[in-house]
Amino acid sequence: MRFGIMAMQLGALIPSELSSEEMHDYVGAFTHEALVRALNRQGFSLIELGGDLAAFMPQTFTPSQIAALQTLKSELGLQYTVHLPLWSVEPSTPQRYIREGSVRTISDMIKATLPLEPEVYVLHATGALAAEFSAMALPPVGKTLILRQFQQAAMQSLQMILSTTDLESRRLAIETIEFPLDMTLEMADALDLSICFDVGHVLSGFSGNYGLCEAFAHCAGRLAEIHLHDADIPKTPGAVVYGRDHRPLGTGDLDVGGFLDEVVAVGFDGPVIFELKVEEARASLDVVRRTRPGLVSS
Repeated sequence: MRFGIMAMQLGALIPSELSSEEMHDYVGAFTHEALVRALNRQGFSLIELGGDLAAFMPQTFTPSQIAALQTLKSELGLQYTVHLPLWSVEPSTPQRYIREGSVRTISDMIKATLPLEPEVYVLHATGALAAEFSAMALPPVGKTLILRQFQQAAMQSLQMILSTTDLESRRLAIETIEFPLDMTLEMADALDLSICFDVGHVLSGFSGNYGLCEAFAHCAGRLAEIHLHDADIPKTPGAVVYGRDHRPLGTGDLDVGGFLDEVVAVGFDGPVIFELKVEEARASLDVVRRTRPGLVSS
């Protein structure tokens, strides 16, 4: 099984020990190449680049940095995936101009990183506004009607992204986030997209009242990437647990061995990305080694 890590490491991006003057210099001198090289030194050769990094450090996705990441990929035998921007973008908003701006932001990131030949691009097809309505206590019929509007707007954005970038549809994986799983799968089926299965999100109830194995079975046929982290399962069916995901394996309610068996059973050999800090990801790999020793190569 191929385990990797996200590049959006807060400790590397905003070191806590620096003064304000030192921080200014640090941000100005920051390079994506140095970040990826540091993650590789920690034992990771599969790295998910974070598109949101460009919002605060635009130099990280310039042509020169993309060229440096290409060289690094060849030099170190790296593999990349890309998590497309989610901060400040709303691809499912009913507001047309905000949606069009979101599509442009996402499409520009795809175009910038195409030379890196990422295995998959991960996208939140719906944004924070759709998540807010998903969590509201509304009459079921009215809630479904509203969420369908978000779904239709997201479909328009997805179609625009594909047509603007000429990206092969299966290289775009929409993630299981705080939005009904059935509506997410409908979008994937309609546009022949892939799925990024986020374990912690599903465990926490973000995608609806599904058990983990049931949700995974629904997604397995379109699975292109897994986001792996532990979380708490809601005590009440249909509820959502907030702020208790993105935790190291073995610290939440995930049946680690059982889930990994499910992944093996469907023959998945794509990226499994720890959405964790480096030290948490390394500790999680130790849990995998103890639980299913044959799944970690080194």
